[in-house]
This record gives sequence, C-alpha cells and structure tokens, in this order.
Amino acid sequence: MGKELYTAKQFIDAIPGTGGIVATIADRVGCNWHTAKKYLDNYATVQQAYQDECERISDLATSTVLKAIRDGDVPTAKWWLTKKRKGEFGEAIDVTSGGQPIYRVNWEDGNNTD
Repeated sequence: MGKELYTAKQFIDAIPGTGGIVATIADRVGCNWHTAKKYLDNYATVQQAYQDECERISDLATSTVLKAIRDGDVPTAKWWLTKKRKGEFGEAIDVTSGGQPIYRVNWEDGNNTD
C-alpha cells in the first residue's frame, strides 16, 4: 500500500459537528466520500470519534423529543410510547394461540386481519 495522503487526526478533527454525515467529513478533510469511509472503517481512533459524534446526535435528538413531550406535544408523546413501550402502546399486537397468529390488531389504521 502506498503512502496515505491523509492522517487519522485530520478525520478525527473533521468529525465534530457533522452529525455523522460522511460527505460532510470528506468535505472538511478535502477528500472524496469513499476515502473518508475508508478511514472510518479502517482506523479505530477515527471509528471512535465517529461513534462519539453519532451518539452525541442521538442524545440531542432524544433531548429534543423529550422537550417536546414536556411541552405537551401529544403526537410526539404517543410516538415515544409506541417506540419505547411497545408492549403497552405498540402500533400492532399479534394475538396467538399455541404460538400461531390468529388475529392482528393494527392501531395505526384500525384494520384488523384474521
């Protein structure tokens, strides 16, 4: 393999604030998307910086959803419950007998299927 044109540090420094978007990372470093993806896949330190950024964005998204719920946003609260408490508030329930489905209730569209 020839000499690398970029350093892992360049990618690590480029990652914060990108939301984990590879194209943005590539633009910041000045390379193409595939080169950025190669560094993300092949360098543990770059992978960690990337994962940290993705987790930061996930935390931000969660905070935004929770703020909306605290502010009384009922559709967001319902969505949260269908995702986080599926057993009680899921979008669909399969009723089984002996492990075989016999009835499906879909809360979203009100359709039931035998």
